[in-house]
Amino acid sequence: FYQRVLGLQRLDEPNRPTALLFGSQKINLHEVGRTFEPKAKAPTPGAGDFCLVAARPLAEICASLAASNVAIEVGPVERAGARGPMMSLYFRDPDGNLVEVSEYLT
Repeated sequence: FYQRVLGLQRLDEPNRPTALLFGSQKINLHEVGRTFEPKAKAPTPGAGDFCLVAARPLAEICASLAASNVAIEVGPVERAGARGPMMSLYFRDPDGNLVEVSEYLT
């Protein structure tokens, strides 16, 4: 899903959780049945919530989501980001995790 819909790169390393690379960030995926330490205190499918700052226009992200039949739950809407105002949209991954993709306005 993350590779196909958002273009994230998958990283597989021996004895480590599968990871997704996004710019200089890495998101570790803790798969059911595979235990790694340290981990979330109570890992629960669908409990994730994170924001990705897009390197391309949000309109392109919207088009990519629509082409992949991913429903946008909210947005685009204006939000306050760590570096100023941004436009954000929200959708769910196949496990029910909330994903926010944002584009800074300045």
